[in-house]
Amino acid sequence: MTLPWVLAVVAVLVLLLGAYCSWTAGRLDRLHHRVATARASLETELSRRSALVAELASSGVLDPASSLLLVDAAHRARTATLDEREKCESALTRAIGATSVDVEPWTAELGLAVRRVQLARRFHNDIVVSTRELRRRRLVTWFRLAGHAPMPGTIELEDGS
Repeated sequence: MTLPWVLAVVAVLVLLLGAYCSWTAGRLDRLHHRVATARASLETELSRRSALVAELASSGVLDPASSLLLVDAAHRARTATLDEREKCESALTRAIGATSVDVEPWTAELGLAVRRVQLARRFHNDIVVSTRELRRRRLVTWFRLAGHAPMPGTIELEDGS
């Protein structure tokens, strides 16, 4: 008489484990999608900032040395390889900080672009941290619920924050 009850309990436990694993795998999939979306958003904001800096540098409102510094930093940030991207974007941030922009429409627009990059990077890194925490759980690693997706990495930039 006890054998059917034991089998029933084991079957329920296996079903619960399967449901939890399925839910966790779906959550991981959604988190990986959010990481990719946040990365694309960050790339967009970085591109906008580079374009704005290049436009500012070629507008003629800055002195020639500042213009040259900004154009060079913006060009390097735009054309950087993936390995050099963080370093070049940080250099662009430093170049923006070293150049004083006192022309009113440019000051506001550049400040907004810098702030948007900061927010996009923070949002991306928060999602990456959440994804990494979930991927480090025992059940996720034992059952390989993350599949073959690479472990996401944070983006470390000097962005003025």
